[in-house]
Amino acid sequence: MSLRRTDGAPGAGADRGRPAPGRRGRARRGTAPRRAGRPPLTGPQRFLLGGSFLITLGSFAVLPYMSVLLHQRLGLGLGTVGFVLAVASLIQFAGGVVAGPVAGRIGLRRAMLLALGLRTAGFAALVPGLTSPVLAVGALLLVSAGAALYLPANKAYLVEGASQAQRPRLLSASGSAFNAGMALGPPAAAPLVMGSPGVLFSGVTVLFALVGAGHALLPAGAADRPADGSSAAPAADRAPESGAPRSGPSPFVVTVLSVYAFMFFQHYLALYAVPRTSAAFYGAVLTGYAALLVVAQPLLAERVAALGYPAALRWGFGAMAAGMAAIGAGGHAGIVVGGALLCLGEIVLFLKNDLEALARSSAAPASVFGRQRLAAGIGAFASGVVGGQLYGAAESAGSARGFWAAVCLQCLLLPVFLLRRRRTARDPEGSRAGVG
Repeated sequence: MSLRRTDGAPGAGADRGRPAPGRRGRARRGTAPRRAGRPPLTGPQRFLLGGSFLITLGSFAVLPYMSVLLHQRLGLGLGTVGFVLAVASLIQFAGGVVAGPVAGRIGLRRAMLLALGLRTAGFAALVPGLTSPVLAVGALLLVSAGAALYLPANKAYLVEGASQAQRPRLLSASGSAFNAGMALGPPAAAPLVMGSPGVLFSGVTVLFALVGAGHALLPAGAADRPADGSSAAPAADRAPESGAPRSGPSPFVVTVLSVYAFMFFQHYLALYAVPRTSAAFYGAVLTGYAALLVVAQPLLAERVAALGYPAALRWGFGAMAAGMAAIGAGGHAGIVVGGALLCLGEIVLFLKNDLEALARSSAAPASVFGRQRLAAGIGAFASGVVGGQLYGAAESAGSARGFWAAVCLQCLLLPVFLLRRRRTARDPEGSRAGVG
């Protein structure tokens, strides 16, 4: 497979991301061109999508089982295990803020190679770490640091040279590749993780080394040739869409609140569903959720891109609210329907937030994606803290369904709050315009 880099469309330089003359207002509302004349994926783009699947497959063959390794095999207390995992998560999410400037300094390809080097070393260190808590914890932190650096650089390289119309397809395909790896990694590793973890860690190390070698063959893009070391992105990639600045809520704030709402489902569905159904049913729901996400996300990408931001907030949070209500209604059917609605909400909000953040920012894409990772980390942390208290209060009151009702109400109120702030911000301008 050739990895020769080509531009996604003719003239994807100075005019990248600018709406056509006479159609500026339509572009501002988020309308995306349709499928006509859609260029094929380039060799580097296809490689990155395949690599994203393999990287996530290897990572999720190991990371979901780290609590078991640290507690049962190495004898760490649950409090210590929780602290280690919290620090690892903080590095993985908050580290995205550092990842953007680092990628800007050394280039996107070099940043990905450095990140994969860190992760390969981390997984390799888990082999001797089977007998050493210090080595195991250090290895986990190395893997988390590599993930923090890799993901923003990966997405930035993927959309480099792509027009605004191509970005939804690329980002949705990337999300599907990552989610497919997340879904298949844990069951693929299950036969080895307890009986032969050394074999598992060695295999994942080899996988990451091979994927890293493939990344070394990627061509250097414009972002890998900084002129003065201050920024690695070309000016055309850093320029936001032409025309008047977009109004509306900040994509960073919306991402915090989107992940905050969504992680109630991720964190607490098991506590609710397993006692009322079975562990096998819960596993089937998660597998079905991942499969639906992988298939539906690329199919809906252009429709999501065509939505205006306020409409996307209403649809996304509305689907999440309906999903939480369906789960609270109880029963097998309610949980299945709720999961499908949550999947729709995730697709709409997460993709639209990334697209909106790219369109509004004058920073390099790697920095934009790094900030989005930080926002996701803040949202996940807040959801964990609030959700624990909320679920505990609902159980103490004798009704776990009350938890889902409370979360549903939050999902209904969040877009109202965000869009009310938008209108409030506009009111002073309108008032001044009407004076005199």
